[in-house]
Amino acid sequence: MEKKRVKSPLSRTIALRFTAFAFLLSAALIASSYLHYKTEMYEKFEQFAMNIAAVAASHLNPDKISTYLETGQKDEEYEHAYQILCQIREKGGIEYLYVVKPEIDEVWYVMDTDPSEGAIPLGFHEPYYKGAFAENAEKMSRGESIPPIVSNEEYGWLMSVYYPMFTTTGESAGYVGVDIGMNEVMEDLQQFTIRMMVLMLVVTGISLSIMIFISAKTIADPIRKLSNAAEQLVEAEQAGTAADTEIFRGLTIRSKDEIGELYQSLSQMEQDMNAYIRDVLAITAEKERITSEMSLASRIQSGMLPHIFPPFPDHKEFDIYATMTPAKEVGGDFYDFYLVDDDHLCAVIADVSGKGVPGALFMMVTKIILQSCAMLGSSAAEILTKTNDTICTNNQAEMFVTVWVGILELSTGRLTVANAGHEYPVLKRAGGSFELMKDKHGLVIGAMEGIRYKEYEIQMNPGDRIFVYTDGVTEATDMQNQLFGTGRMLASLNANRDASGEDLLRNLKQDIDTFVGEASQFDDVTMMTLLYNGSARQNKGE
Repeated sequence: MEKKRVKSPLSRTIALRFTAFAFLLSAALIASSYLHYKTEMYEKFEQFAMNIAAVAASHLNPDKISTYLETGQKDEEYEHAYQILCQIREKGGIEYLYVVKPEIDEVWYVMDTDPSEGAIPLGFHEPYYKGAFAENAEKMSRGESIPPIVSNEEYGWLMSVYYPMFTTTGESAGYVGVDIGMNEVMEDLQQFTIRMMVLMLVVTGISLSIMIFISAKTIADPIRKLSNAAEQLVEAEQAGTAADTEIFRGLTIRSKDEIGELYQSLSQMEQDMNAYIRDVLAITAEKERITSEMSLASRIQSGMLPHIFPPFPDHKEFDIYATMTPAKEVGGDFYDFYLVDDDHLCAVIADVSGKGVPGALFMMVTKIILQSCAMLGSSAAEILTKTNDTICTNNQAEMFVTVWVGILELSTGRLTVANAGHEYPVLKRAGGSFELMKDKHGLVIGAMEGIRYKEYEIQMNPGDRIFVYTDGVTEATDMQNQLFGTGRMLASLNANRDASGEDLLRNLKQDIDTFVGEASQFDDVTMMTLLYNGSARQNKGE
């Protein structure tokens, strides 16, 4: 009997189904990867922009915004805040930084740091842009928080975030707006999608080729063997010898087992491949995210500290200089100084108990609270008392911070000081040497609510200098676990006693680095020096 060879469509069916499945899976992976990448990028840019806006808002006086809009006049405080916001925009690498007062139908501009001729003047007002801006108009007029707005208007792709400000009476004062250019991000998203599509097409093509090859070798052959075995069985029955044969049992490849094994192999291969891709993507994304966030956090923290010297060139009564070298990417130490008014300079140095990201977050919160209390016109002791009560109300991490705060009256040289568990200050009188001042310490900030801090006074005369620091200076350790100590610190200061503030701190840091040698830095090193030159009246001998 002539054998009829029938080509089975099973391998072709499996190949077609696998092709459809592979393309659907590729599309799902591309869509999922695109959304994940887009969400990650948007969240990073939103957090960065909100941090910039919060820093900018801390330098504004919300109570005066309505006055500026009503009068159209700019005072000294306005100009000072404008200069700071311009520096924040320039150093922050953002497109636009501005202050607006939204109404229900239009937006009033208070401040625009655009350096070009197209900067929007004080008092200019215009309707909302259509789309997300107009949709949020009602919320913005009430001072509510709104999500970031990504738009592609005349200025290209921008992410706009708005940080609300409120007056001391709790009324909406307006928003600090930050626009970040998103053109490169959108191009990256497009390129990312194209690369993923190419990758998935290549992977799908390779997998499909393998599947067709495997189907031809492992599916068609077992079916053919089964067909031959069936024909042999029919011949055996016709010959009457079927009871003595074991045709199917003698087969080394059984269709059910082979197809099942093929399915299990492909299924396992797919699972392993997908698990591997997910692991690689997760590890790469996590590493990039951590690296990017730590770099961004370091830049943000560095940008929050005063870094332009001399900071107040119009004030010749004093000379101040400070540095902060973190032990990690971000640190827990910080310094700060600002003019409370035209006759009072507030200087702060602090050391948070934690290091790294937790310490940096606690540092930023403490810095903002201290500055807010100081700008209310509080005394040195009141600043520490209010800051301690504020932090203790919600200090679930149980962190604490040591703080030294001094308020210098520029016209008289009277320095009012309060110390919350910080290192002893070092004082140098004109023509004298640096000497340690063992003042009375209060309890560290954040340890216990209800503490009332005390203050004392130092009469600064022309030529007097005060030096404050964190324990990273005295506790710097060399390879033999020896501390740099107070003695070496005073010796280094006195060796350069007549140097400028910048040279004084640079030489001290070099002495610390020489002493430490190859030992790793385990603590932040922060230093600040304040030289009192005297007021114009004092210098005239009045």
